[in-house]
Amino acid sequence: MSVATVSAARRREVIDALRRGTVPQSGLDLFAVGLERFAPALDERIATIATGGAAFHAIRGEYGSGKTFFARWLAERAKRAGLAVSEIQISETETPLHKLETVYRRLTERLTTATEPASALRSVIDGWFYTLEEEVDEAHPELAEDAEALEAAVDALMENRLLAVAQTTPAFSAALRGYRKAALSGDSTTAEAVIAWLGGQKSVAASARRSAGVRGDLDHFAALGFLQGLLTVLKDCGHPGLLVVLDEIETLQRVRGDVREKGLNALRQLLDEIDAGRFPGLFLVITGTPAFYDGQQGVQRLPPLAQRLATDFSTDPRFDSPRAVQLRLTGFDLQRLGELGRAVRDLYAGAARNPDRIAATVDDAYISELATALTGRLGGRAGIAPRLFLRKLVADVLDRVDEFEEFDPRKHYALTVNAAELSDVERNAAAGNPDEIELELP
Repeated sequence: MSVATVSAARRREVIDALRRGTVPQSGLDLFAVGLERFAPALDERIATIATGGAAFHAIRGEYGSGKTFFARWLAERAKRAGLAVSEIQISETETPLHKLETVYRRLTERLTTATEPASALRSVIDGWFYTLEEEVDEAHPELAEDAEALEAAVDALMENRLLAVAQTTPAFSAALRGYRKAALSGDSTTAEAVIAWLGGQKSVAASARRSAGVRGDLDHFAALGFLQGLLTVLKDCGHPGLLVVLDEIETLQRVRGDVREKGLNALRQLLDEIDAGRFPGLFLVITGTPAFYDGQQGVQRLPPLAQRLATDFSTDPRFDSPRAVQLRLTGFDLQRLGELGRAVRDLYAGAARNPDRIAATVDDAYISELATALTGRLGGRAGIAPRLFLRKLVADVLDRVDEFEEFDPRKHYALTVNAAELSDVERNAAAGNPDEIELELP
């Protein structure tokens, strides 16, 4: 997409995120430097999902190589194809991988679609019932005047669609039935509670559970059945699949040994179920560091999982197959960092008050100088520089050039980085005073 066709709101959202030093939630295609080679193969995967298939990829890269960026860029492509998306941060305390009921709960909390930015579960389910009603209306127009018969026909169609799920997880279809009953009767409190229970939330009122004909809380074993049910609902209401990203899965390396093994086994179980065809429409993506995939505290600790993820990286990265199970992100070099900076500058200029001044003052040469200086001070590691580089470029340079006519970054800007701005990896790479690191441009 050309930056000239980008809306002002989208530009602002992207630039604001870069100014904060975070990965934007959308608009990543505007500066997805170096990811073009993956696009055709991933679009093939998305097309496979849309026709009832399933897929899995493991994203591999060091800190700063752009794993989270890649995942959100892929999420945007998936949404454009109609898929729903959920990005989940794996962590020992908040979302341990071995507790699939917790993973499922986070999945529903972060469920998004192209039209629903967050917590889309209820709108998805409402859309599903609306679709069922339309199908019944079309097939049986004579029921339009008989509300009771119409509802019975919708219930029958629902049971038919959930037949496969009900065989293993009858509580999912029971809860949907209970939600519909509460919604039709105007009991919004019970309807909200049942939706929460369907989303895996704990401490749902016992009265709401009784009304829906379900008991207890979602457990580890039922979580996969609920995921299967959710995929069925998504497909029927116009979302042909679901992209689930398990980000920062390398945190498994830092947990207690028995917990780590349970987490790895849960991942193996998910992959086996995908291969067995249990989850048509599921595109599962995990992100992790090379140490997680290759080290004895990670995937190699569970040989069956290591076999499933095995990928040959002995060749030149230029020849990595974008269809491989593991996709290697090689990170940034100075050339790509400069390309990224130029893309962001052009995006910024499109909504700037003084675009001509931006173009004249922050020219290609200055961006290269800034990239070289920052990378040099981080031990020459361009791969960990993009986040900090873009933050400095937007907040310290472009904003000032746009606001102040006399500001010239070559004369008036001494590039400094406070220790508080640095991540652990960036701090370890940087040298000099730990309280303030001064980086001088060439």
